[in-house]
Amino acid sequence: MVDNIKHSLLNSIDTPTQLRELDETELPTLAKELREFIIESVGQTGGHLSAGLGTIELTIALHYVMNTPEDLLVWDVGHQSYPHKILTGRRSQMHTLRQKNGLAGFPKRDESEYDTFGVGHSSTSISAALGMAIAAKRQNSQKRISAIIGDGAMTAGMAFEALNHAGDLDANILVILNDNEMSISPNVGGLSNYLAKILTGKLYSNVREGSKKVLQGLPTVAELAKRAEEHMKGMVIPGTLFEELGFNYIGPIDGHDLPTLITTLSNIKALEGPQFLHVITKKGKGYGPAEENPCKYHGVSAFNPETGTAAKNHTNCSPSYTQVFGQWLCDMAEQDPKLIAITPAMREGSGMVEFSEKFPEQYIDVGIAEQHAVTLAGGLAVEGQKPIVAIYSTFLQRGYDQLIHDIAIQNLPVLFAIDRAGLVGPDGPTHAGSFDLSYLRTVPNLTIMVPADENETRQMLYTGHCLESPATVRYPRGLGPGVKVNPQMESMAVGKAQVRRRGRKIAILAFGSMVAPAEEAGVILDASVVNMRFVKPLDHETVLSMATRHDLIITIEENAVMGGAGSAVNELIAGMKHPPTSINLGIPDRFIEHGTHAELLDICGLNVNGILRAANSKLQDTSPKVLPTGTIS
Repeated sequence: MVDNIKHSLLNSIDTPTQLRELDETELPTLAKELREFIIESVGQTGGHLSAGLGTIELTIALHYVMNTPEDLLVWDVGHQSYPHKILTGRRSQMHTLRQKNGLAGFPKRDESEYDTFGVGHSSTSISAALGMAIAAKRQNSQKRISAIIGDGAMTAGMAFEALNHAGDLDANILVILNDNEMSISPNVGGLSNYLAKILTGKLYSNVREGSKKVLQGLPTVAELAKRAEEHMKGMVIPGTLFEELGFNYIGPIDGHDLPTLITTLSNIKALEGPQFLHVITKKGKGYGPAEENPCKYHGVSAFNPETGTAAKNHTNCSPSYTQVFGQWLCDMAEQDPKLIAITPAMREGSGMVEFSEKFPEQYIDVGIAEQHAVTLAGGLAVEGQKPIVAIYSTFLQRGYDQLIHDIAIQNLPVLFAIDRAGLVGPDGPTHAGSFDLSYLRTVPNLTIMVPADENETRQMLYTGHCLESPATVRYPRGLGPGVKVNPQMESMAVGKAQVRRRGRKIAILAFGSMVAPAEEAGVILDASVVNMRFVKPLDHETVLSMATRHDLIITIEENAVMGGAGSAVNELIAGMKHPPTSINLGIPDRFIEHGTHAELLDICGLNVNGILRAANSKLQDTSPKVLPTGTIS
């Protein structure tokens, strides 16, 4: 645990009520201690660092001015919420962050009454906050609702859909844009802070409303005054867009200036209708390495706070699946000038940094806009390009309609490189790729490939790129089993499985990442083991052959067991005259909480012992040849 002795002021704060008892002059000291605590704490556990360091003053100001938890704070994404967790009674639990049975890495409603809405995916805060504001109005409640959204999240259409709706309803909602890259305007400093105070003050509001009333009987003059106000604000403040959507725009202000934040928020609290506060912050604020490289320190493993260097978690020097994709992308672009790679704001996470630097004309980052990314790929494909959408499994869920309607129906040659498939460990259920095999295999025209190792990943990517129809290659986070990658690229036989081992009684049909534990269990059980390779088209010949020759079929996949690859096998063998007994292993019908990847696999029975337990539950023969004593924990 973090040594809290030196954080004397922070140690006295277990609730925002205690925070509000502090004198305003004490808040900078609290911010300093909170920043030190987060750096030390995340250094021990790993987690999202840069974003939280940038929101410390904003978080303090919000809890200081707003009457939380009666007033509601809705955090977008959740990367920025660590200061919020610490100030709302969870400081002593931060050493359990993202660990099994510990604190979640994101706001979570059943974790704290201060976590008003569960988040993980981007750009949901304004919609959720608007729903809360509508409910408050219907209940005649005076509670204030605030949505805190990062500037990256403002690239998503959902955020603007919510803004448009909120302005139309004239709801009492505050949207705070935490702009940590100065992507809207660089107008920060004394003038901006002064303008923010003026624009939220009673004098300005009263004069503006009074003027409008006086001029209502003079349409020409009223319109002139309205336009003059808008154009004056447009010249000094980049808020015309938000004003047009129906919001009262305030800012930009310095998000690290506590007095300005507190004055501005206090003034806004007294205003009615939709308010939009633009706050400029620095990602990684107060920690040198994170300020210099906020992207690198966005999400980190455990590290040494003094040096910023990460602890080594493994000795395996083989490339990760993500690195295999990144290298293949560069190699393929050398050969094919029609290749266009698209990412929805996940360049680093998807292994595309080198590609973006070497082939800038073939690289497109659309921002956090998964739906647009998919349909954009469709447009490129129609005009003869070869688009590749690099996307996390959990984020592809947002582009499902576009995948069906804009890609599959038209049978367009778009390749989806689906990273983070299966259980992802510390990030928990919001980021797990638990469902892609289930929701993808129902789509006509789609080829679904699941590599068992690093080399198959490369060859399947090439295979998918060569097809004239839509295809997906889904692979897990992290390292593979250590298979050497063949630099040559060869197209694989589509829909053909690979028998890895011949055995008796039991056949294990393994998909993707589950091939390695299946082979290990196969030796113990003297079972046949098949690397299925393709979920769609399924290798009917091999499946039926295994079903005919074995008493028990075990399918195993790192995907939801409902509707997944195992279900495809069941559908096939159900037509047999004498089908064998079958067991489907996968992620059970519940959301799996955060923990290490190995812990989560064990919970789901997706490891060697899980396969052995499944076999033992069905077979009466427990002789040593089938199930040696001591192999099941």
